[in-house]
Amino acid sequence: MRSYLFYDMLPHQILVAGEFRDAALNRTFDVVDPGSLETVATIPDATAEDAIAAMEACAAAAAPLALVSTRARADFLDALYRAVMDRQEAFAQLITVECGKPITESRAEVAYGADYIRWFAGEALRQPGLARPAPSGHTQIVVSKPVGPAYLITPWNFPLAMATRKFAPAIAAGCPVVIKPAQLTPLTTLAFARLATDLGSQFGLPAGFLNVLTGTSSSALSAPILSDSRLRKLSFTGSTEVGRTLLAQAAPSVLRTSMELGGNAPFLVFEDADVDAAVAGAMAAKMRNAGQTCAAANRFLVHRSVAEEFTEGLRAAFAALVVGHGLDESVTVGPLINDDARASSEQLVDAAVSDGADLAFEGSVPSALRGHFTAPVVLANVPHTSPIVGTEIFGPVAPIVVFDSEDEAIKIANGTPFGLVAYAFTRDLERSRRLTSGLEVGMIGLNRGMVSDATAPFGGLKASGLGKEGGDMGLAEYLATTYVAF
Repeated sequence: MRSYLFYDMLPHQILVAGEFRDAALNRTFDVVDPGSLETVATIPDATAEDAIAAMEACAAAAAPLALVSTRARADFLDALYRAVMDRQEAFAQLITVECGKPITESRAEVAYGADYIRWFAGEALRQPGLARPAPSGHTQIVVSKPVGPAYLITPWNFPLAMATRKFAPAIAAGCPVVIKPAQLTPLTTLAFARLATDLGSQFGLPAGFLNVLTGTSSSALSAPILSDSRLRKLSFTGSTEVGRTLLAQAAPSVLRTSMELGGNAPFLVFEDADVDAAVAGAMAAKMRNAGQTCAAANRFLVHRSVAEEFTEGLRAAFAALVVGHGLDESVTVGPLINDDARASSEQLVDAAVSDGADLAFEGSVPSALRGHFTAPVVLANVPHTSPIVGTEIFGPVAPIVVFDSEDEAIKIANGTPFGLVAYAFTRDLERSRRLTSGLEVGMIGLNRGMVSDATAPFGGLKASGLGKEGGDMGLAEYLATTYVAF
């Protein structure tokens, strides 16, 4: 077993009403390093009884938290930002051993996740409001106030950033929360919760402003919380299938919901593109966390005139990748999260080759590795009807589909129920304008392979979700509006 920096900051209990404690039935489960298959920690497997207790604590904290000044909330978040960054290396190690991503990417996630805390520290001081004379002569006052207790369900692939992206605006708005991290990667959230809880009392935040439930049954934990009439907000990041189920459960209480769901991002390379820049952008858009991100480029749509050049450039870039355990500083591709993910990725590649795709590049996995590793793959001349084009891959696989016209490219790009993000490389300003209007997505990266930014609204269209996270819109998701005719 390795020696890690994060051991001293990692609680092995759930958090309810400001106290870390064991689960009601004393059941536990193991969190496993996907790169070594070693057990990292054993933590509580919470039950419905624990969920009810967490919801009670959250509801009890709502009124006192709403009375905490926006200055105190902002100061708390600012102090929390600095505390996270002071522990960047420890958090990065923790992310790598429970999630698998290379340590350099984990360090970047800590900085990215902390940036949401810093951004919403400022937004806490900019609560929207209005006072103006009405045409009829009376005064109109519009007041923003916390929407109320919030239930935050986070995914496994960005265990810190997805927690901070939801937690920070909730606290800035004055909403207490219950966080349910993913079963596969709960440890980073627990470590973050200890840091936040230790700081919270210094700024007057009530016990219960943050509660964390870890467990193997999301449905068992979510059901009693979602059925509680005091809950007013649900935020979920994950699959569209699970999102639909949660929306149905949220409907009876007419909960405010934010849903960041599945993606199938197209990456368009036009005939006038800077191909070298497009290849660099493709690696940024595709290979974070071995392709296991909702915003990962999933389909590479390339104009026929530059397809050979782009394919060769991508093949060379993939050939330079290093597969291994994420704590090795030289590694650029870690494991997939579990064996099901590995098998799914490899089956999609096999099916595409059977459909007529060319295997332009296939890497290798060192035989000494014990985790859920798979080889990076570039597929050329993939039929746009192949299942790999319509499936969110979540693996280090780049399928290249050739197109002949702009209209064809847009049609293929939009030919999916999903609409989270798209990437496009072109030097044509008018085409960029047409793409901005024509692509059915919530975000577009023009001549760049990354769009995520704490100061910008993150979210999709169609089956990719509802609402936005980040930017000023992220705060609005946790605020209710009251109009007063005075």
